[in-house]
Amino acid sequence: MAQKQQTRESSALSSCEAYFEKVNSRKKLPQPLQETLTTAFARIPVSSFPQVPAGKVIEIQADTTVADAVKVLSDCNILSAPVINPDAATSMNWRERYLGIIDYSAIVLWVLETAEVAAVALSASTATAVGLGAGAVGALGALAVSVTGPAAVAGLTVAAVGAAVAGGVAADQASGGDAPAAADNLGKEFYKVILQEEPFKSTTVKSIVKSYRWAPFIPVATDSSMLSVLLLLSKYRLRNVPVIEPGNPEIQNYITQSAVVGGLEGCKGRDWFDCIAARPISDMGLPFMSSNKIISIQNDDLVLEAFKRMRDNHVGGLPVVEGPSKKIVGNVSIRDIRHLLLKPELFSNFRQLTVEDFISTVVSTGQEIGRVTTPITCKVDSTLGSVIQSLATKRVHRIYIVDENEVTGVITLRDVISCFIFEPPNFFDNYFGFSVKEMLNK
Repeated sequence: MAQKQQTRESSALSSCEAYFEKVNSRKKLPQPLQETLTTAFARIPVSSFPQVPAGKVIEIQADTTVADAVKVLSDCNILSAPVINPDAATSMNWRERYLGIIDYSAIVLWVLETAEVAAVALSASTATAVGLGAGAVGALGALAVSVTGPAAVAGLTVAAVGAAVAGGVAADQASGGDAPAAADNLGKEFYKVILQEEPFKSTTVKSIVKSYRWAPFIPVATDSSMLSVLLLLSKYRLRNVPVIEPGNPEIQNYITQSAVVGGLEGCKGRDWFDCIAARPISDMGLPFMSSNKIISIQNDDLVLEAFKRMRDNHVGGLPVVEGPSKKIVGNVSIRDIRHLLLKPELFSNFRQLTVEDFISTVVSTGQEIGRVTTPITCKVDSTLGSVIQSLATKRVHRIYIVDENEVTGVITLRDVISCFIFEPPNFFDNYFGFSVKEMLNK
């Protein structure tokens, strides 16, 4: 187990190093300019960064149910929030006060595993009802019957799911003789389980925040430099950085990738920014990902498959393409999982729901019309400034590079931030007093 953990840490660190090495080797900015920018960001204190809207960081109690947490994120129009430990709410130690961060990534991981476990329980129940052997349940059933991973930590067991759905399972659902096929009819039964039955109904944020975490919880002090924040949000792949004032464990600010890119957009008119923003994206080495590495989803694929690809490839969104030519027709992001949870009456057949139908249903409710249906695109000769403007004003996390409507590249918030900085040798070891390996293991 320890060896597996060390391998995971080494892989994460190697990935960060490889990404940033590629970024800096491809940028065509003069070295003196890069050094000047890095030095400038190192002198800017984190306390100077604009506060979150209303000046109050939204936090979620650890004993909040997952369903209620989704409502908070959706109502506040945020992607994530720090999680407070109610047993240490008065502690002066932030390590005790905060358990981590809950975001849509963690929720997607939980929902997908919950759906798979529930599907297996349904399959197993119907298999028993029609006299099928355990082997007919399939490989997924064999794996989930001995759940020992995050699902077990969150209190999700096949026995519990089976008990919850057994009453609603009918033998005729497996009339084709294929028990796994019965799982595809889960639909309303799944929503009944996850929203109305135990143990899912009462599953709390605390149960999933560490088991399904996407990234470590790494706060910085108000007197830290903005360079440390920019490196965490770019090279080290964090999507948000909590800010804590020395001697005060409460989070004072919450800096996200989106907020930083919005801040860059606000620098328009300053010589240093205009000089860089006027350059074509190719001068910055963008896109950093080759076209054959782009993960996409066909519009007639299942929406559940879209979320699985995001989970498996550790990405926050996918271009929706159509046909053999892979013409881009839409976009689906990890935050869209909230529609499945907040509007179950609209998606009762979610296991057969295609991406196209999912998008159409969301649009019919009048929500997210621009973000979901219209992919934000640019050309290979676009300037960095125009890309930053699109990301900031459209409030999206990625922009697709297209050539005759075919996706040839993608630029993320992380990529844009990376264009402006490089990491001085041993920066985190010297600045924070701990190694990158320790940071990634928190």
